[in-house]
Amino acid sequence: MVLDRINKINDIKELNEEELGKLKEEIRDFLVENISKTGGHLASNLGVIELTMALHLSFDLTIDRVIWDVGHQSYTHKILTGRKDGFATLREYGGMSGFPKTQEDEADAFNTGHSSTSISAGLGMAQARELMGEHYYVVSVIGDGALTGGMAYEAMNNASRMKSNFIIVLNDNQMSISENVGGMNQYLSSFRTSDAYLDLKNGVTNSLNKIPVVGEKMVRKIHNAKSGIKQLFVPGMFFENMGITYLGPVDGTNIRDMWKIFDEAKRVRGPVLVHVRTKKGAGYLPAERHPARFHGTGPFDVDTGVPLQKQSKANYTDVFSTVMRKMGEREPKLVAITAAMGEGTGLKRFRNMFPDRFFDVGIAEEHAVTFAAGMAKAGLKPVFAVYSSFLQRAYDQILHDVCAQKLPVVFAIDRAGLVGKDGATHQGIFDLSYLSGIPNLTVMAPKNKWELSDMLKFAIAAEEPVAIRYPRGEACDLWKEKRAPIEKGRAEVLVEGSRVALFAIGSMVQTAWEVRALLETKGIMATVVNARFAVPFDRDLVQTLAESHDLLVVLEENVASGGLGQHVASMLMEEEISVRFLSIAIPDCFVEHGDVGELKKALGMDPDSVAERIMAKLPEATE
Repeated sequence: MVLDRINKINDIKELNEEELGKLKEEIRDFLVENISKTGGHLASNLGVIELTMALHLSFDLTIDRVIWDVGHQSYTHKILTGRKDGFATLREYGGMSGFPKTQEDEADAFNTGHSSTSISAGLGMAQARELMGEHYYVVSVIGDGALTGGMAYEAMNNASRMKSNFIIVLNDNQMSISENVGGMNQYLSSFRTSDAYLDLKNGVTNSLNKIPVVGEKMVRKIHNAKSGIKQLFVPGMFFENMGITYLGPVDGTNIRDMWKIFDEAKRVRGPVLVHVRTKKGAGYLPAERHPARFHGTGPFDVDTGVPLQKQSKANYTDVFSTVMRKMGEREPKLVAITAAMGEGTGLKRFRNMFPDRFFDVGIAEEHAVTFAAGMAKAGLKPVFAVYSSFLQRAYDQILHDVCAQKLPVVFAIDRAGLVGKDGATHQGIFDLSYLSGIPNLTVMAPKNKWELSDMLKFAIAAEEPVAIRYPRGEACDLWKEKRAPIEKGRAEVLVEGSRVALFAIGSMVQTAWEVRALLETKGIMATVVNARFAVPFDRDLVQTLAESHDLLVVLEENVASGGLGQHVASMLMEEEISVRFLSIAIPDCFVEHGDVGELKKALGMDPDSVAERIMAKLPEATE
């Protein structure tokens, strides 16, 4: 196999044309076979196999820098840099990351994971290169979906002043995770249908060049004025009007053509954008037909594409989806907003039922929040469904545009807590911290699927900002009979005990329940409380628990700094309440990829570890 000869950077440069043709098919088969076992990002990677090969042929990645926007499409890059053996442990705890990691390989120029960052990072490197008098190429590879993010435009605006070479590769597959939306998508569609323009441009240019004496001068004048053929046939000339040279579009399956255009891009003084047209899921029919489903997939059957792991229970996203659809029927002013994650956040059914009240703003979380604020100010009831780690991008808008005006926007925060295999950039472990300090914002987390339903209804009815955070995965179905009405700032006692009080929020309520069973074997009957609210938390109940128990334990799936435990500890100190206190939280660190169960054990947050920590606080219990 040709693939066996790829063991380090630049090995691809030793292959001839026929071998390159074989290699791309071997990589495609390799990816399908391996990801069918481990899960991972498939469709996006299948679409950029030839593009990645062309980049590796044109550039020397021992020197040059290639930055992959988001980075979930970097699998072929990892193969071409000698990491194919790592795919056996892809996204597993201690194994190879599904995203570029500078600590993993020197060819990974920049750690990525969130959208629309590559142009900014690449421009920073290019500027540093000039200031330090060094010589290498910088290439930022960005998808057309990521161009819906405002940061990309900020970077392009800044890049237009660059006087030396800086290459932007636009990987245009007409998709982000779901189908693209907005003006940029429509604009790029004009390029996708502009083959006639390209043929005409080439024909006119060739004809002019044949005219003796004056022909070449005419071509130069047209080019220099930027008022020639492109201005007539391509609407807007968006990139060139920003001061960025545009090359393309080029077929993303043709390695030779891309190689040539990259060599042409190297000769441009200043920023240059190479427009490459690719197809998400290319070469594997199930992924071509269902690119969104194969964006991030679990293990599947190669022949059919059918997932191997059947979901037995509803997950929290399913519950949110059902309640939003039902509430949409009851509340005509209810509107739903997503940032290019309609399916991932469970808004597909709402969109199908109420298309006029569903808004996909693209990968633009900052805009989404202020957009929601405007809607709320005008009398609507907006619900912004968003992953926890993506909401981080809109902190200023939450603070000033929503909460400072006390506008009734609902933040439905999916993937809160540990999410597992996507790693540090996707773990939703900071939201309790970054939300808890904002005035006027109520922050909640449900113990089970029924409570999520109740909290969402509570939030929609509220006349103030409310955030509900809930985890990835199967929804807890314990304590169906425990469904007391939601009252702002009031916790719920699930079972009363003595000596140890477990004050848990969200997903950690189930952990607390399991810890109670472990403590019972030691003769300790613990009290278990469902905190429900992180802000405002139930101060009265906390005081009662502290006065009636030897040890108060706060459990949360969030980093310790700024979390519920820290707020409870601060209250105990302020009120001069003396009690042994233990905070069970994620250490203040970036948590890498791995199975959630493995991560919790490694972080000391699984039931056994928590019970041991509690017993250590009560040494007399073992005597």
